[in-house]
Amino acid sequence: MSEAPDPEVVELASRIFDLARQGDAEALAAYVDAGVPANLTNDTGDSLVMLAAYHGHAGAVTALLARGADADRANDRGQTPLAGAVFKGEDEVIRALLDGGADPEAGTPSAVDTARMFGKANLLELFGAR
Repeated sequence: MSEAPDPEVVELASRIFDLARQGDAEALAAYVDAGVPANLTNDTGDSLVMLAAYHGHAGAVTALLARGADADRANDRGQTPLAGAVFKGEDEVIRALLDGGADPEAGTPSAVDTARMFGKANLLELFGAR
């Protein structure tokens, strides 16, 4: 029998996911430094990095990666933060993820596949150079 989650924990997690969506790098860093898992995921498998990346917050992505978050952590649909950033056209986030070790071939579709789908030759070139 599993216990129902503590409502206070659920509320705190919701606030932290909102901080990732809003790109509050300082607050995210403080929470992770205080013990929140850097790879915390929501009910669909979206990590803090995924949420920050998808919403265009390179600073938050960098702060999370510096604290051990996995740049390639895929959500429940197999999507990675890098593929999401390619889809959204977030060039600063793409650079932050690559600098943090993200693999352009990871995920389904991968960032490479996504760049091909949208005809982003400049990104294919960037991915090939790494």
